[in-house]
Amino acid sequence: MSSQQNIKKPEGKLGILTPGMGAVSTTFMAGVIAANKGLGQPFGSISQMGKIRLGKRTENREPKIKDFVPLASLNDLVFGGWDIFTDNAYESALNAGVLDKDLLNKIKDDLSAIKPMPAVFDPNYVKRLHGTYTKKAKTKMDLAKAVMADIKQFKIKNSCNRIIMIWAASTEVYIELSDVHQTIENFEKGLINNDPGISPSMIYAYAALKSDVPFINGAPNLTNDIPAIIELANKLNLPVAGKDFKTGQTLMKTILGPGLKTRLLGIDGWFSTNILGNRDGEVLDDAGSFKTKEVSKLSVLDSVLEPEKYPELYKNMYHKVRINYYPPKGDDKESWDNIDIFGWLGYKMQIKVNFLCKDSILAAPVVLDLALFMDLAQRAGMKGIQEWLSFYFKSPQTKEGLQPIHDIFLQKIKFENTLRYMMGETLINHLGLDYYEGE
Repeated sequence: MSSQQNIKKPEGKLGILTPGMGAVSTTFMAGVIAANKGLGQPFGSISQMGKIRLGKRTENREPKIKDFVPLASLNDLVFGGWDIFTDNAYESALNAGVLDKDLLNKIKDDLSAIKPMPAVFDPNYVKRLHGTYTKKAKTKMDLAKAVMADIKQFKIKNSCNRIIMIWAASTEVYIELSDVHQTIENFEKGLINNDPGISPSMIYAYAALKSDVPFINGAPNLTNDIPAIIELANKLNLPVAGKDFKTGQTLMKTILGPGLKTRLLGIDGWFSTNILGNRDGEVLDDAGSFKTKEVSKLSVLDSVLEPEKYPELYKNMYHKVRINYYPPKGDDKESWDNIDIFGWLGYKMQIKVNFLCKDSILAAPVVLDLALFMDLAQRAGMKGIQEWLSFYFKSPQTKEGLQPIHDIFLQKIKFENTLRYMMGETLINHLGLDYYEGE
């Protein structure tokens, strides 16, 4: 990791390219454009609204994060992406139904100018969608080269100094690691030979890294969580991060779970169910795509509760997750959690949570923050898996052999301490002599 003086300044335009220009991407793009025009505020964005404590409490130093670390300005962001449908960002945002039409009409010209490039798409990986605007090529390597050409052309056309790619498309069917994923050599042979183990999202990740572009995975797909892509990122000195944006029900789990564990309250069972009606819900109605999401969602509580350390409290916990496609809901997802807990002398209690949320409203600031912090990481010379960004993911990527941290409060401490370290400030752990000296 580089020290403060070695972080390059965020000069010029930063292009943010999203495979997938649906509800999440267009809500993000529209929000940034609206904020730049004074039509709304970027609530939920740590990069824009968050503050960070520096030094001892008595020093009263608490600048905004965007004033503390050299982040790209919202005015310097340029948007683009790929999609399996031809709708521009305005049309797609209207179809998604997340944002008010009055707001969208005020920024119609800006959004209409953002037109998707034809996407890399394979119906074997997303079985409920039928793309009509897709790339055709003999091999997956040819598809990767086509994406590289798109990136190059976008960068020139929009006079971008730097590019970030962030996967905001649908959840792909569940696949496991195989030989093709183990090394760069195997992976590139697989691209040439159209290996079925290489998904569209992996093609995007490969194309991004080969184009000197950091890659972020916002879905639970395997994508860049494979040795070959991680090896490539380290070899090319590029940061990668993932996976699966932490929004909605899982966000609540990473808040409630640590609280229950902190008080050493036991859990007999945690039943979670969701209904949603957007394109994401339609995709997850397929068993293969749901399996990918289920694995991501189920892993959270195990990591937070550490049943191996507290077997009498959590080892026998029954955890069930359900996702149901219900078109009338649109992007307004509703989740229910029934938590059966026990306390003193084993006496039973219950917690019920009914969260009526808008998935894309929760995801949009996450997309913004990840893009800006990954750009910072690249300018700071950081490479490989960016564990300090685990705060934003359901299934945070870690180095091989390490367990991810899911406790949102521990994740926030790691996130802030990384920023302090990058800027040459003292790390804060709320312990040690400083405490007695009036920390």
